[in-house]
Amino acid sequence: MDLENQQRVKDAAEKFGGDDLVVVLGSSDPEGAEIYAETVTLGDPTFAGPLAGVPLGLNVYHVLEEDMKNEADPAAWEEQIGMMEMVLNTEALAESVKKMRDANSKFSL
Repeated sequence: MDLENQQRVKDAAEKFGGDDLVVVLGSSDPEGAEIYAETVTLGDPTFAGPLAGVPLGLNVYHVLEEDMKNEADPAAWEEQIGMMEMVLNTEALAESVKKMRDANSKFSL
């Protein structure tokens, strides 16, 4: 997660609080998704960005998780995300983010 997006997440968490914030990731590879999920739950693992040492514990999901799909408008989902669902390893992406969420999120939906 780049430094600008880390700052946006940090600012949103400070403004709205963790109870009212969900981070939705769209990474195309499971390793990247896991690192991004770690960043918004435990803090920046590289210790280089605004979230270095800042364990926000936010709720984090991958956009391809079934919970996210169920919340979306079916037509918009198909138009915007449907193709990616067919070509990416949705199970691996969902599991990598779920693992971080289950272990490190302080908040629930």
